[in-house]
Amino acid sequence: MESVGRRVPERNRRFFKEPLGTDLKEEELTVIGREPKMITVGDMVSLTAMKHGIIPDLSIYDGMTGRREMTEFTALVKSGGRKETVVRNKAGTITAELIAAIKNALNGKEEIICVEGEEDLATIPCILLSPDGTKIIYGWPGKGMKLVTVDENIRNKAQSLMEMTEELE
Repeated sequence: MESVGRRVPERNRRFFKEPLGTDLKEEELTVIGREPKMITVGDMVSLTAMKHGIIPDLSIYDGMTGRREMTEFTALVKSGGRKETVVRNKAGTITAELIAAIKNALNGKEEIICVEGEEDLATIPCILLSPDGTKIIYGWPGKGMKLVTVDENIRNKAQSLMEMTEELE
């Protein structure tokens, strides 16, 4: 995956409104397995996993849920002593900074990425950069959690979404 920032042009936004993966109920969190890796994207999803005693290999959050500040997960992160990095990422973009942080995290350098801006598209580079079998859990606003298990099929879908983006200037 290239390391240049990308943005979703207005004409292609509708393609990014379709969820990837399957619905995941909270009670299923403890049985899905963590091998080879587990990633959570979103404050509520990350908080819910941790409340169930699940410490993902990587959590990506932005301190917001539904456009409201979400302080409970932020407080948990600050008290947990896990390695955290902060990146900037505007809505509708996947910055080079976010891509680099995800790469570093998957190589064991960070455990938490705090996004100043929005983590709304972080699932896509997570899919493209993760080994097969990785479980990625992300929030779907108003609908709950989604589970993606990385394989060639889902990676191809994520790649086609990336191809619909434009390079950031």
